[in-house]
Amino acid sequence: MSAVNSKVPKVPRGNLVGLSKYWKSDLVSGFLVFLIALPLCLGIALACGYPAIAGIFTAIIGSILATFISNSELTIKGPAAGLIAIAIGCIQDFGGHGFQGTVTQGDITAYKLALAVGVGAAVLQILFGLFRAGILGEFFPVSAVHGMLAAIGIIIIAKQFPFVMGIAAEDAEGKPLELIKKIPHFIAEMNPVIALIGVLSLLIMFLWPLVGRKFRLLKAVPAPMVVLLTAIPMGMAFNLTQQHAIPVFGHEYKVGEEYLVSMPDQMFGMFDEIAFPDFSVYSNTALLPKALKWVFMFFVIGSLESILSAKAVDLIDPWKRKTNMDRDIVAVGVGNLCSSMVGGLPMISEIVRSKANIDNGAHTRFANMWHGVFLLLCVALIPTVLHRIPLAALAAMLVYTGFRLSHPNEFVHTYKIGREQLVIFVVTLVSVLATDLLIGIAIGIATKFAIHINNGVPIRALFRPYLDVAQTDDKTYTISARQSAVFSNWIPFKRQIENLGLMQQKNVIIDLSNATLVDHSVMENLHEMQREFQQEGLRLELKGLDVHKQLSGHPDAARKRGLTAIKRITVISTSALVEHLIEQFKSIGVTGYTITECRGAGREMLAEGTTARARQVRIEILIPPEQAELLIEYLRTEVLPDLPVTASVETVEVIRVDKFRSDDNSG
Repeated sequence: MSAVNSKVPKVPRGNLVGLSKYWKSDLVSGFLVFLIALPLCLGIALACGYPAIAGIFTAIIGSILATFISNSELTIKGPAAGLIAIAIGCIQDFGGHGFQGTVTQGDITAYKLALAVGVGAAVLQILFGLFRAGILGEFFPVSAVHGMLAAIGIIIIAKQFPFVMGIAAEDAEGKPLELIKKIPHFIAEMNPVIALIGVLSLLIMFLWPLVGRKFRLLKAVPAPMVVLLTAIPMGMAFNLTQQHAIPVFGHEYKVGEEYLVSMPDQMFGMFDEIAFPDFSVYSNTALLPKALKWVFMFFVIGSLESILSAKAVDLIDPWKRKTNMDRDIVAVGVGNLCSSMVGGLPMISEIVRSKANIDNGAHTRFANMWHGVFLLLCVALIPTVLHRIPLAALAAMLVYTGFRLSHPNEFVHTYKIGREQLVIFVVTLVSVLATDLLIGIAIGIATKFAIHINNGVPIRALFRPYLDVAQTDDKTYTISARQSAVFSNWIPFKRQIENLGLMQQKNVIIDLSNATLVDHSVMENLHEMQREFQQEGLRLELKGLDVHKQLSGHPDAARKRGLTAIKRITVISTSALVEHLIEQFKSIGVTGYTITECRGAGREMLAEGTTARARQVRIEILIPPEQAELLIEYLRTEVLPDLPVTASVETVEVIRVDKFRSDDNSG
């Protein structure tokens, strides 16, 4: 048995053993992910202003290279909707309009200049990973990043909705806010033939998941593939490969190949579509400032999205394997370098396809490779079939993707974490829409700094953590944080925790009692690190949070040092009921009480004109809000209706709430 275990690890790994042992599950998952990726790669590329086949190039190169460079077992590498706003912005800045519609020489020139920008960003990503700077991705506050992604979702909807309606590309230009205002105009001026395909595709994207919940056999068929199986026959029925007009309600609407995806017209024709970067962008003094701006944008946003996606996939990995973020960024950088050199668009670790990869039973990173192999075979062998895909169907998929990025639940979830987080989220979202991605996220970060300063964080403590380290015993270190623990000083804080704990295999206690503020990003990161310690058989304990006021009921909510609001419940009863009530209160979680004997008269005694004062007992309890609800419900339903008892509730503030919380609810 020991010999077998030494050869086959319990946790699946993407090595030769994993390839031979798990090839069947990885192959099946790779094929199912390919069905999702095929239309999305085409649609994302067109939305980015690149040729449709550029998205396929990216996915093929990313899937094969990342499999052998990154140790991220379940992430799928490829083009992602999150980079659409940057890519199309770059194309337009260089004077192009993209490949959705009539393609001019200016569009081709802008595309090749953008490829050179992609090469520059890829080189930075490779250096970023080699110098082990992947941790810098954790500098950005969570709410600002989610606000940026929500804004990107709205941008995608605004830019793709006209194509769902069959509006010509030249009539669908403008900034996001301008396009949103034009939505009624787009509906009024739609091409009903193309809009029928687009709207039906959109309905399928929204409704198919509901169908899958009701009929489990259909759940395995991804919605994008259902869209293709519907839209391609519709395009053939309308004969979109030929220029002609179709009468609708007395009006004639022109249709033709411009409403279909442009693809090679022969087998292996994909190799004729390879394009090379125009590196003159770095020698032209007029273009260089623009180039450097977009290099930085691709580098920062692409790296950040890739790190966040890889971290998210690690959390839902059934085997809880950890990705080396530095190595993963190198893999993404190498993939982007090769992709940009042959005409592909930038790639990241993509969360939606990665989640599908996990759901479909993938075990190792070879599932990523297989999905790329299927894409290669498809575009190489049946390009004429891909040419039959209506652009409106791809646009509908992207509108749905944009909706998911900016889903109303994102607002609700952020509000539950804290009202200040919603402010940061909304400010970032609006700023991105009104300006651009870089300025927008900078405004979001500045907003968070302003909130931190308003909450009492000294300016000097925004970027530097004040940490005191003591060795508690042979197996434990204690790190005491002073001043603040916030997103902007988290990186050195995390390095200290890793050096003392994970590297030395020691338990770590983090005492936050002297920190003025512990923000949401740090709370989320600390809870994630607790899981990492647990996986290593170690313990990361958080102390001192009970001297802070939690800004919401969410476990990851920010904590501000100060008085904490709890409930004071006063119960007046006869002495005969006191022992029974106290026992019930203790079972609910009451940690202490005060009893005072008193005299008084209730409503009935006063109504009867009685002047005597009955002997009574006053019980006072201080209890945290979450337990107070249980106690109040007990009094309301089991005590007050039948027993001579009165009760009142008021809110008071205490210095340390842990003094009033039972051990089962502490921390």
